[in-house]
Amino acid sequence: MCILWNQAAMSNKPEEAKDGDLFYDHLNDRDELWFDFIADTGDGGNSSYAVARLLAQPSIQIKSSNSICVLPRGDLLLIGGDLAYPNPSAFTYERRFFSPFECALQPPPWYKSEHIAFNKPEVPYGISELRQYDGPQCFLIPGNHVLSILSFLARETKIDFRTIFTSTDWFDGLHTFMRYICHKSWLGGWLLPQKKSYFALQLPKGWWVFGLDLALHCDIDVYQFKFFAELCKNKVGENDSVIVMTHEPNWLLDWYWNETTGKNTSHLIREYLKGRCKLRMAGDLHHYMRHTVILPSSKKSVHAQHLLVNGCGGAFLHPTHVFQDFKEYDGAFYERRATYPSFDDSSKIALGNILKFRKKNWQFDIIGGIIYFILVFSTFPQCNVVQILQEDSWAGRIKSFLFRMFNAFVYMLQHSYVSSAGTLILILSSYSFVPAKLSRRRRALLGFVHVFAHMVASFILMLLLELGIEMCIRNHLLATSGYHTLYEWYQAMESEHFPDPTGLRARMEKWTFGLYPACIKYLMSAFDVPELMAVTRSNICKGGMESLSRGSAIIYYASVFLYFWVLSTPVVSLVFGSYLYICVNWLRLHFDEAFSSLRIANYKAFTRFHITTSGDLEVFTLAVDKVPKSWKLDPDWDAEIRQPRQLSHQRRFPSKWKAASGTDPVNSVRVVDHFVIKRTKAVQ
Repeated sequence: MCILWNQAAMSNKPEEAKDGDLFYDHLNDRDELWFDFIADTGDGGNSSYAVARLLAQPSIQIKSSNSICVLPRGDLLLIGGDLAYPNPSAFTYERRFFSPFECALQPPPWYKSEHIAFNKPEVPYGISELRQYDGPQCFLIPGNHVLSILSFLARETKIDFRTIFTSTDWFDGLHTFMRYICHKSWLGGWLLPQKKSYFALQLPKGWWVFGLDLALHCDIDVYQFKFFAELCKNKVGENDSVIVMTHEPNWLLDWYWNETTGKNTSHLIREYLKGRCKLRMAGDLHHYMRHTVILPSSKKSVHAQHLLVNGCGGAFLHPTHVFQDFKEYDGAFYERRATYPSFDDSSKIALGNILKFRKKNWQFDIIGGIIYFILVFSTFPQCNVVQILQEDSWAGRIKSFLFRMFNAFVYMLQHSYVSSAGTLILILSSYSFVPAKLSRRRRALLGFVHVFAHMVASFILMLLLELGIEMCIRNHLLATSGYHTLYEWYQAMESEHFPDPTGLRARMEKWTFGLYPACIKYLMSAFDVPELMAVTRSNICKGGMESLSRGSAIIYYASVFLYFWVLSTPVVSLVFGSYLYICVNWLRLHFDEAFSSLRIANYKAFTRFHITTSGDLEVFTLAVDKVPKSWKLDPDWDAEIRQPRQLSHQRRFPSKWKAASGTDPVNSVRVVDHFVIKRTKAVQ
């Protein structure tokens, strides 16, 4: 019997997670505080660095029509999971997560990457405790890369894989998190005081941040629940405000998948926070979206007041329009207040599946062309295809074409076990590919339509190839008399234009024991693939497939595959891309597959918070529409004088690289959402 370990506690012993390792109040005595939130970083190098560069700037200036808004760098950085793609390994953490942040804001000069922090927080020299440190610091929660695989399998098969598989993969991923986050002191120039994978931060003016670790359950375990519940009772004031941070926005995903997850988390918010949860924020979905609860003026809500998703930290873009009908979560109604990109832009971006799918996913050509050939190879050759050309009208030709295509399909089912098996496998795969949120009948219907489109396309291409060969034969562009017509033409041209009165060629043939003309002869035959196809096709049509030797049959099918693969690869990508476009725009399905296939590095964003001196929380979401594709050394950074023990956040130009072409993110960043959460006032 396998034991499902929880990554939050790292142990089944609650006493190991001491409050001192989970609770941090070193920021609560400040008059005001700026802090940032990002999620889903550590994927694309350009996009991850663009966001990290913005986070590292001493300040960001936002220009409006008649003023300039200056937003100082956050003293605190919160990262909401999914730190490195595609999986949590040492390589992805170092190259895709740590490297962009270290280039944006360098670690201290004395820090070594191999250093293991065993007595955190390890504050810089000259500082005795964390409360005295005024530089930027970072707290993180782990993400769900391994979890997403298990969740997908569970949704497709309705089996709870968490009780079948051991937790080796996830446990290893958590070890990577512990090694690089909880046992390291610096993420670039951001100090890492964190000791566990979940935490509570007490901020100024009665604000709190609860960083939850949802583990494999998509929910907090009993030890986390106990810690946060006791914190709500004993330390969170009646008029305090709490921000709950998770890696997954289950309010959107539960609505999309028709599921109910995070029951412990919801119970904590409703029954223990009781209206003090002013904001829930998460990543996982790589876009920005904010909803606000709809509440009658006479009623006090126990639900989260605002729901915010911002997963634009560096990973590929996700659509927003798929979630435009979300309105209700956990018994409360919400209205949408902001999205980035907009619904219209999101639906337009999806068009790239038709126009750019093959360019973005050229590897798909390999498997796509092979699948199409498996479906139709048994129908080659079509000896009676000439009847299509003999029709007098276009209507007759089209009717004959469709008739031939239907006959070829019937022949395939009756005589080809390989093609029939390939068709069956394709149907089952297409059915499994359809999201399980649909009923089985609708999944079967959509999967069948998808396969039908591929089948029609493959048989049309097969007939078009056969028609092309037939037309070349009829117009004497290809000969059918023998395999060496090209060599015979070469001999005739050679005798006419390059006579050999001395008999040199004859002697060379004698000296090489016939290899000299034989090599030229068979090389020309090998390169003259169309004629090889035409001659073999003619022989099959006259004497049947039995007239060919096994070697000749293999050579024929190999030559047909070569041309059919080139012909079919653009079409299979077009059909599959069109399927994704229709599903994501019309049926609101395949939001992950349809946009991950486009690999969009643009539309990056992070959220900057400001706890004002009056206790209100001002929220800015800053975005960059287009991410630079090339970078160069920033001459200002290179020329700035460095002090031996100077921390990078004290520099005027902290980032090493700037955009080499186009507009730098520092100059193109803009505000896409701005709102204020008022401080809860004490009842007199």
